[in-house]
Amino acid sequence: MFCGFYGIMAVMPLWLGILLAVVGLVVGGFACYLFEKYVNSKKISHARTQAVVIVEEANLEAKTIKKEAILEAKEEILKLRTDFEKESKERRSDLTRQETRLLQKEESIDKKDNNLTKKQEQLEQQQKQIQNKEDELGKRIGDIDKREEMISKELERVAGLTAEQAKEQLVETIVSGARRDAANIVKAIETEAKENGDKKAREIISQAIQRCAADQVSEATITTIPLPSDDIKGRLIGREGRNIRALENATGVDLIIDDTPEVVILSGFDPVRRQIARITVEKLIADGRIHPARIEEMAEKVKKEMDVTIKEAGEAATLDVGVFGLHPEIVKLLGRLKFRTSYGQNVLNHSIEVSYIAGVMATELGVDVALAKRAGLLHDIGKAIDCEVEGTHIQIGADIAKKYRESKDVVNAIMAHHGDVEARTVEAVLVAAADAVSGARPGARRETIENYVKRLEKLEEIANSFEGIQKTYALQAGREIRIMVKPEVVNDPSMVVLAKDIAKRIETEMEYPGQIKVNVIRETRAFEYAK
Repeated sequence: MFCGFYGIMAVMPLWLGILLAVVGLVVGGFACYLFEKYVNSKKISHARTQAVVIVEEANLEAKTIKKEAILEAKEEILKLRTDFEKESKERRSDLTRQETRLLQKEESIDKKDNNLTKKQEQLEQQQKQIQNKEDELGKRIGDIDKREEMISKELERVAGLTAEQAKEQLVETIVSGARRDAANIVKAIETEAKENGDKKAREIISQAIQRCAADQVSEATITTIPLPSDDIKGRLIGREGRNIRALENATGVDLIIDDTPEVVILSGFDPVRRQIARITVEKLIADGRIHPARIEEMAEKVKKEMDVTIKEAGEAATLDVGVFGLHPEIVKLLGRLKFRTSYGQNVLNHSIEVSYIAGVMATELGVDVALAKRAGLLHDIGKAIDCEVEGTHIQIGADIAKKYRESKDVVNAIMAHHGDVEARTVEAVLVAAADAVSGARPGARRETIENYVKRLEKLEEIANSFEGIQKTYALQAGREIRIMVKPEVVNDPSMVVLAKDIAKRIETEMEYPGQIKVNVIRETRAFEYAK
C-alpha cells in the first residue's frame, strides 16, 4: 500500500502533494485535539466524583469528631464537678474539725485561767504565812544571838581564850586533820594506781624489749690505725711531709703521727670522714704504693665505696623495721648514722631499736604503728650531719624532716623526744619512751666517771636540802635514792608528800636516762634495859 501511495505521490504534481500533506496534518491535529478533550473530560468527571466522595467522608468524620469532642467535654465537666464537690466536702469537714478543736482549746484555756486564779490566791495566802513566819524567826534569831553572846562571853571567861584564838586553834586542828586525811588518800590512790599502772607498763615495755632483742654492744669511734712497722710512718709522712698533706687534703682528717710505736691516730669531727681516712690508709699500707697521686686515687675510690655502703646501710635499716616511702636523701642520712656513736652506742642500731620498741608499744596500745615506727627510726636523724650544720640534733632533724616533706606528727615526735616541745600525739610520747628505754638499758651507753659522780652527788644534795632528812644514799648507779628521815620531825602521812616533792625537784633540776626511784624510810626504835 505504501508502495502504491508513494507511486501515486511520484506521478502527482509537487504542489498537490504538499497540499495533501498539509490537509493530513490538519486533520490529524484536529483528531488529536478531540481525543485529548475527550480524555480530559473523563478525568474531570472522575475527579469531581472523587471530590464529592471525599467531601462526604470529611463531613461524616467531622460529625464523628464533633460528637466525640462533645462527649469528652461532658465527661470532663462531670469529672471536674465530682472533684469539686469532693474537695468542697473535705474542706467543710476540715473546717468543722478545726472549729471543734478551737472550741475545745477555748474551754481548756478558760479552765487553766480559773486554776491560775485559784493558785494565785493560794500563793498570796502562803506569802502572808511566810511573812508571818519570817517575823517570828527574826525574833527567835535575835533571842538566839543574845544567848550566843552570853554563852560566848561565859566560855571566854571559863577557857581564858578569845573567840579569835579559839577559831585559830579550831582551824589549825581541822587543817592538820585534813592534811593527814589527804596524805592517806593520796597514798592509797597512788598505791592502787602504781599497782595497776606499773603492772601494765611493765608488761608493755618488757614485751617490747623481748620482741626487739637487738644485739647492742658499747662501740667507740675508731681513731687509731695499727701499723705493721714503724717504717710505714716515714712513708706515710713522705718527703717533706707531702704524703701526709695529700692524705689530709683528700680525706679532710688530721693524721697525728707521734712517738707511739706502730700506731697512727686519726682526728676529725666527721665520723664518715674518719672512716674514709681509716680505710684509705689501710688500703695504702696493704698496696705499698704511697705517693700523692696514689693517695688521691685511693681516697676517691674509697669515697665511692662509702657512698654505696652508706646507701645500703640506710636501705637495710628501713627494711629491718618495715618503714617505706622515705626520701632517698633521708635513706642516705640514715646510712651515715652507722658510723656515728653517742655515749658509745651506735646511733643507727639505737634508731632501729627505738623504732622496734615504739612499734610494739603502739601495737599494744592500739595506736598508729606505722607512724610510731617511722618517727622512732628518724628521731636522731639530725646526728648524721650535726658536725656540719650548726644547731642541736633535734632542730637539725626536724628541719630535715620538714625539707623532705615528712608529716607534722613525725616532725613533732622528733622535736619532742627529749622534752624540748610538748608531744601532740600518743606516738610522739611512745617514741620518747622508747628512746629512754633504749638508752637506759644496762650496757647500752657509756658514761664518764666525772659525770657519774656528779650525778650521784647532785641526787644526794637535792634530797638533803629538805627538812627532816637524816641520811641519803644513792644506789644502783644513781637509779635509786634511799632517804632516811628523822621520825620525830616527819610522820607517816607526810612521807608521801616528801617523796613527791623530792621527785619533782629531781625532774626539774637534773638530766638522767630512764627513771630514778625515790625511797623514803622512816624508822622509830625504842630501847630499854632490864636490870
